[in-house]
Amino acid sequence: MKKIKMGMMGGGIGAFIGDAHRRASRICNDFELVGGVFDADYEKSKLFAKNEGIVAERCYKSVDDLIKSESDLPPDSRMQVVSIVTPNALHFPFAKKLLEAGFHIVCEKPMTMTVREAEELEKLVAEKKLTFALTHTYTGYPMIRQMRDIISKGLLGTIQRVDAQYYQGWINSIIHGTGSRITGVWRLDPKHAGASSCMGDIGVHAFNLIEYTTGLEVKEVLSDLNPVKEDIKLDLDGTVLLRFSKNLKGVIRASQVCGGEENNLTIAVYGSKASLKWAQENPNYLYLLSDTEPTKIFKPAHAYNEQLAENSHTMPSGHPEGIYEALANIYKGTAKSIRGEKFTAGEFPTVHDGVRGMRFIHAVVDSNKGGNIWIKI
Repeated sequence: MKKIKMGMMGGGIGAFIGDAHRRASRICNDFELVGGVFDADYEKSKLFAKNEGIVAERCYKSVDDLIKSESDLPPDSRMQVVSIVTPNALHFPFAKKLLEAGFHIVCEKPMTMTVREAEELEKLVAEKKLTFALTHTYTGYPMIRQMRDIISKGLLGTIQRVDAQYYQGWINSIIHGTGSRITGVWRLDPKHAGASSCMGDIGVHAFNLIEYTTGLEVKEVLSDLNPVKEDIKLDLDGTVLLRFSKNLKGVIRASQVCGGEENNLTIAVYGSKASLKWAQENPNYLYLLSDTEPTKIFKPAHAYNEQLAENSHTMPSGHPEGIYEALANIYKGTAKSIRGEKFTAGEFPTVHDGVRGMRFIHAVVDSNKGGNIWIKI
C-alpha cells in the first residue's frame, strides 16, 4: 500500500521526541517523512534534512512556507499529515494553521497551552473532518489495551479505587545546578511549557491512562503542588485527589524530583471482584489480582488476549517491546483513519483527549492556587 507522506514540525538534530516519532512511523511502515520545519534555526534544519536524505526543496523556513509550497504540489505528491513535536507553546498555532490548510495532524501532548485553545482545535477538527492524533504514547502498549478491554467487560466488578503514579528524577541535576542551567530548560519556563511542568508533562499521562483504561471521566480534582525551590516558577512534584462519583475516588502522584527514578509510571484499578496493575518499566506484564484465585499474568502475543491487544504486538511472544512500538501502534491507528479504513476506538488518542488533558492540567493548577480546593473538570 502506498505510504502516507508526512511532514514534521520540530524534532531536528538531538531531539529525542522527534526521533521517537520517526522511528515509530517507520516501525508501523505506513508513513514516509518527506519534509518539514525541523528547527527554528534554518541552517540546522537544512543540515538535519540532508542527514535524513530529504530534498532541500522540502526543508522549509516556516509553517507558512510549508503550507504554501506543499499545497501547490499535485495531490499525490504533497504531504497529507504533519507531526508536531515542538515545545508546548507552538502546538496550537502550528496545528491551527495546518488544520485550516487541510492537513491531518499528529501532535505531542499537552495539546495546547489553554483550555480555550484546545476547544478551538476540537471544533476545527470536526469542521474540517480531519484526523487528529494526540500521542499519549502509553495507550499504545498492548497490555494497556488489554487492561481497557478487561475492564470494559466488567470482569473487575464495581470499580472502587484508582491509583496512578508517575515518578522521574531527571530534573534534580538541573535545579540543584547553576541558574543558567535552570533558565536553559524550556520545560521550566511558563512561556514555553504552559501552566505546569510536572502535571503538564507527566501527570497528564497518568490522568489519560486512567480515563483510557477505565472508560470513566474524572469529575473533580484537589491538588497539592510543589515547585521544590523558591526560584522555580512551575510545579515539579504533586499529588492530586480524584473524584469520579460519590463512591469512587482515586489519586495521581507525580514527580520529576524523585532521585534515582527513571520512568516509573504505574496504574492500578481496584474492583469488587478483581484488580489490575501495570507498570511502564515492565510493560509486557499485566497483573490480574483476586481475593479468591492466584494472581494471573497477561502477556502480549497470546491468543487469550482481546482483539485490540492482540493486534497491537509487533513481535512474537517472548520478544520484549517498548516505547517505539507503543508509539508505532498510535501511528498505525492514525494511518487507518487518514485512509478512511475501519479502526477500533482506542487505537489512537484524539483531539477530545487533548481537551480533557488541558482541562485536567488547569483544574489542578487552579486547585492548588485556590488553597487546595476541589475544582470541577
